[in-house]
Amino acid sequence: MHIEKFLSYLNVEFYSGVPDSQLKALCDYLMEKYGVSDKHIIAANEGNATAMAAGYYLATGKIPAVYMQNSGIGNMINPTASLLHKKVYGIPCIFIVGWRGEPQVYDEPQHIFQGEVTIKLLEDMGIKTFIVGQDTSENEIAKVMLEFEKILKNGDSVSFIIRKNALINENKVLYDNKYSIIREDAIECIINAVKDDIIISTTGKASRELFEIREKNMQSHEKDFLTVGSMGHCSSIALSVALQKKHKKVWCIDGDGAAIMHMGAMAIIGDRKPSNLIHILIDNCSHETVGGMPTVSDSINWENIAFGFGYQKVFIVNDLKELKEALNVVVQTNGLTFIIIRCSTGSRKDLGRPTIKAEENKNNFMNYICKS
Repeated sequence: MHIEKFLSYLNVEFYSGVPDSQLKALCDYLMEKYGVSDKHIIAANEGNATAMAAGYYLATGKIPAVYMQNSGIGNMINPTASLLHKKVYGIPCIFIVGWRGEPQVYDEPQHIFQGEVTIKLLEDMGIKTFIVGQDTSENEIAKVMLEFEKILKNGDSVSFIIRKNALINENKVLYDNKYSIIREDAIECIINAVKDDIIISTTGKASRELFEIREKNMQSHEKDFLTVGSMGHCSSIALSVALQKKHKKVWCIDGDGAAIMHMGAMAIIGDRKPSNLIHILIDNCSHETVGGMPTVSDSINWENIAFGFGYQKVFIVNDLKELKEALNVVVQTNGLTFIIIRCSTGSRKDLGRPTIKAEENKNNFMNYICKS
């Protein structure tokens, strides 16, 4: 179904959410029609989007829509259950959820269990669901919206679960930034500098590139923990590992979208101040792995934030020469460090995915750090 037709039946004037590749038709349409504006806000996380939807309803009395990948349901549960729910304020919302890990449809390991419980999680919160597939007709959407409108008027929420390729949009939006460093080149520089240190990498293309660089260099993967899911949490994993392995340097390769999603983690890191933790932000101002929609990173003063949270050293690099110079300093000194690498968007078209299972990665990583 064409995205414009689908949205016409929803009759919504305000959207907020977190990008999802399965919802790329929707994301591109919203960016083309509204950009980032009072009618469309790309949220830090799905709970943030749900709260903004509540504020919109309180201010206007109109129904908002929140879009997300189903991995974000966990973030939206708290405001949905303790703010929106009929037993609290009775604030209605339409959720548009990309169904990754749909049963019987191949997907990456981090999506499998989430896909199995998606509908149950929503329905357990009292959210009526309707699945949209490639064969869903306009008549079906029109019919279900008549039912949904009654539910929404009663102060309850509803959701559309979007299967792969269910929504289409011929107009593609191109996302770019002004930076020149290629992320994969930056990660290779980091690998060359860290030697036998520990690396914790964030979900998405950064971990995929880390894995492929190791393969190209015929290196072991045991020093790397690839955080293939749980967006926004790799820095917390890295903090805890660093606190337990004080004799080893721990390098956290993070992304701007992930760091923004759960920025409070940096406050905890700054408070604990592990002298062996190097937190690296791959900053391309975009949610690139899920389609490229922009983050607000370009308007953030990361240097001030890092120092404000208690990080002891901060480096900002704009080219590979500056990156190598910063890494040379960091490997020879101690102190909680933040490195901001300003990268371009994009990746190799033939970029693959890790060929080892997540549990194998975990076991190999644990065996390495436990004996080191």
